[in-house]
Amino acid sequence: MKQLTKAEEDIMQILWDLKEANVASIIDELPEPKPAYNTVSTIVRILESKDFVDYRKEGRGHIYFPKVKKSEYSNQSLKKLMDGYFQGSFKSMVSFFMKKNDISIQEMEAIMKEINSEKPEK
Repeated sequence: MKQLTKAEEDIMQILWDLKEANVASIIDELPEPKPAYNTVSTIVRILESKDFVDYRKEGRGHIYFPKVKKSEYSNQSLKKLMDGYFQGSFKSMVSFFMKKNDISIQEMEAIMKEINSEKPEK
C-alpha cells in the first residue's frame, strides 16, 4: 500500500468519515482557508490513481468513496512507524509513548484490560 501525503491523508479522513462525497462536499469539511476546487479535485484524482478512492458518475459530476478501509491504512502506517523508528519492537514503541505522554500505571492497566477484553478466545 502506498503512503499518503498530508494533504491526501486529510482528504481520505474526510472520505472515511462521510463514506462518499463530491469535491464540493469535501471542501465544505476542510478548515479555513478553504483550498481551491481544482486543488481538491487534483488530490482526489491522485488518490484515485493510488487506488485509495473510486467514484461513480452522478449527473454531470462524480461521487467519490474510499476503496481502502481506514483500519487497513492505520495498521500499515503504524507498522511503518514501528519498523522505521522502533526496529519493529512493539514493546519499544509502547514504552516510548508511555514515557513521552507520562502515562500512569493505572492508565496502562486500564489499557491492558481493554486490550484483553477485545481479544478473541483461542
